[in-house]
Amino acid sequence: MEITGLGISHHCFCSSVVKPVSKCSDFTGKRGSIVNFRFGQSGKENPFANPRLPFFIFRLPERMEAHFSTSQSQVELSEVEGLSSLKALSPLDGRYKQKIKDLCDYFSEYGLIHYRVLVEVKWLLSLSRNNEIPEVPNFSDDAVSYLEGFISNFSVNDAFEVKKIEKVTNHDVKAVEYFLKKKFQSHPEIAKVLEFLHFACTSEDINNLSHALMLKEALNHVLFPVMVELCEAIYKMSKEYAEIPMLSRTHGQTASPTTMGKEMLIFAYRLSSIGKKFANIRILGKFGGAVGNYNAHIAAYPDINWPKFSEEFVRSLGVDFNPYVTQIEPHDYIAELFNAFIQFNNILMDFDRDIWSYISLGYFKQIPRAGEIGSSTMPHKVNPIDFENSEGNLSLANPVLSGMSSKLVISRMQRDLTDSTVLRNLGVGLGYSLVAYKSALQGIKKLQINEGCLNEDLDKSWEVLAEPIQTVMRRYGIPEPYEKLKELTRGRSVSKESIREFIENFDLPDKAKSYLLTLTPQSYIGAAIELVKQVDSAQELQDGFKVL
Repeated sequence: MEITGLGISHHCFCSSVVKPVSKCSDFTGKRGSIVNFRFGQSGKENPFANPRLPFFIFRLPERMEAHFSTSQSQVELSEVEGLSSLKALSPLDGRYKQKIKDLCDYFSEYGLIHYRVLVEVKWLLSLSRNNEIPEVPNFSDDAVSYLEGFISNFSVNDAFEVKKIEKVTNHDVKAVEYFLKKKFQSHPEIAKVLEFLHFACTSEDINNLSHALMLKEALNHVLFPVMVELCEAIYKMSKEYAEIPMLSRTHGQTASPTTMGKEMLIFAYRLSSIGKKFANIRILGKFGGAVGNYNAHIAAYPDINWPKFSEEFVRSLGVDFNPYVTQIEPHDYIAELFNAFIQFNNILMDFDRDIWSYISLGYFKQIPRAGEIGSSTMPHKVNPIDFENSEGNLSLANPVLSGMSSKLVISRMQRDLTDSTVLRNLGVGLGYSLVAYKSALQGIKKLQINEGCLNEDLDKSWEVLAEPIQTVMRRYGIPEPYEKLKELTRGRSVSKESIREFIENFDLPDKAKSYLLTLTPQSYIGAAIELVKQVDSAQELQDGFKVL
């Protein structure tokens, strides 16, 4: 069983992909949980084993044996993570596990169960603080500390226990409720109010807040920091290359020169502008019962202002309140959020493709890592694999995010269950996005500007000065300047000498003629340098990525 993965994988282990117990004897994870490597009893044939390798068993600590049968035990991915990834169905949980592992605590099934536990326990605590519900007295400091600690210490082992209960209930949220009742029976104070766990709640009251918290915390703690780092890296490129002239290309053809720094600033500015969109998105939650009308709440306690009390509870979790709902929070904010990610990703894809093109033109060199191989047959190659990887993963992320943003806002009447299976994939589109962001960052770190190539390209492109020459000629009343430059440049080889000879043939003021005669493709960059200098610090580009 795999409950710490991010994608769609179900890990399945056999002895052909693990080491003998003598070499890896005691696997414990960061939450003290264990991974399963028991496939049979000692001395019996293992039908999955490679016949060339010995059969072996991984033993669990005694404290864990009670949770699992002797024929199948569970182990968290720790030292053997690389081995487990070889059996992953999704590359997110396989090849890219290291890049997205920080998301797993939020978007894995373990993460979802953990947040459900948090919401259930916080609701019980909230009920205890309401003096209009005398059946749930104010908890003592000891009870509050116990409940808060239970949330903090919730482990993968606990999540496995919930999954065992779910096998019986066939209902994931009810399994959490039963798990909590079982755990809290040992606390004399809390045991008296066990039936107020999940009080007046529909499953979606718990789920929608869990999803809201998953998204909020994953964005603030994992995704936004990497996105800011990416903006900073591109901004740093803009400053570093601010005064390095570069030949532009429009429609793939030579065009007016710019600087590499100014072109990088465009991407830093565009990406950071999406951050401002994120800052304006409100993550919403509901807590109104089966159809959003507080029917059961009012039936039990008609004198309580349940809409107000529910709003206070939702906001206490750091989530904005949506008062007008059916059984579900309608997910409009998720659609808005994912659409912002799609836009950010499209801009990054544009950046990836431009950098790829600049590498192809020789404008950037790449510094490979020691031992890195570019081609299996061409030893000289250093391919732009990081930017290609980024582009490829963005092309996977966006359809998932788009599909979810379209689907989640539609639900039949007061609710159908189609959103449930879709919401289990919250981490997939964001996971592919995170892989793309980290790949782009990795690629940026390998880049080295090739000024020699940039200058060589400019030296071969004197035709780009046709634009300033004909524009100055227009100012001073010389007839048909565009047509004259068109005749000189189109389809012909243009050199420094031919350009200067052309300028000398016209009656222009000395100052204008002197300016044109000293102009070169390298110096004809307009205000490119000043545009970069206008942005004083990277902070201007980071301000959008506020904590939601």
